[in-house]
Amino acid sequence: MGPVVDASLLLSLTDRAASLAAPSVMRADAWKLGERVGAWARGRGLVLGDPDTSPLGRARCERLAARLFPAAEPARVDLFARWLTWTFALDDTLDETSVAGSATNVHAVFEDLTRALRRGHASPGARPLETTVVELWQATGRLMSREWRRRFLAHLDEHRAGCADQAVHRRTRRLPAPGEYAALRRRGAAPYLYDLIEAVLGVELPERLLGLPAFQDLLQGTADVLNWSNDVASYGRESVLGDAHNLVIVLSATYGVDAARAGGRVADLIAARSDGVLAGARAMVGVIDKLRLTPAECAAARQVVRVLLGAPRAHIDWLAESGRYTSGSNGHRLDALASLR
Repeated sequence: MGPVVDASLLLSLTDRAASLAAPSVMRADAWKLGERVGAWARGRGLVLGDPDTSPLGRARCERLAARLFPAAEPARVDLFARWLTWTFALDDTLDETSVAGSATNVHAVFEDLTRALRRGHASPGARPLETTVVELWQATGRLMSREWRRRFLAHLDEHRAGCADQAVHRRTRRLPAPGEYAALRRRGAAPYLYDLIEAVLGVELPERLLGLPAFQDLLQGTADVLNWSNDVASYGRESVLGDAHNLVIVLSATYGVDAARAGGRVADLIAARSDGVLAGARAMVGVIDKLRLTPAECAAARQVVRVLLGAPRAHIDWLAESGRYTSGSNGHRLDALASLR
């Protein structure tokens, strides 16, 4: 029997890519953060009943936030964890049978959300997904400039387009080609989350840095590593659902190999892409120095680059402990770590 295609396959990558070698650092207040975010998700109706009975409840989003931002201001890390929770709740909504194969219904879900953001309040009787996005947007928007808010909303709209494309593929049973998969996956994987790095750090990147090909390459490389790692971890669930938007499934079907071989190939791609992210992060140091940025802008750029560089290992560590793609038993394993509080 070949290797199992799940998050355990990713652990071998820590010996293969230099940027993945060092374990991510966990915030000391991670458990308290989890209690606050969990209570918020239940209180807002995003998580219903016992958290361990749903993928969203088992996700432990706060632990990913705690690994991505081990030293940032607690209130802002809390806000990021809530955005992560909301994003996974949106993902679960888009996976519902009535929505998953209909681009029209995908657009309808997003239209309700964006209309509420424009109004500044949810519609009467709105679903928790709508009421919480207004709450999160108001809490975040007041921290950031108008230019940043426009960028975030543009990426939210990009996410809408990516999810609609995926819905069309599901309905027509079209398998994305390996060459087009990365870009399609990036659009459907909440690109606005990367804007939130600045909000958590309390900085904003200058436009002349954001538009540089070197920075965009670093951003896309980081996104690819995170997305493909997620594909490995979620393969079991998505193969059962028949969802082709998973790199393991794409390579298996395209090249006629079994899941174990396709999973191994995805692991190879992640390792290579991780090396590229490390090279890109190092190159960005020189790019930043040549842009004649202000000291504050230089500091902001370096902080964001550090988060992008650390994100792939933080994500792998989170996938190994999260229960989003496993049964409820994983939550019991986390509870056993209570001594680390």
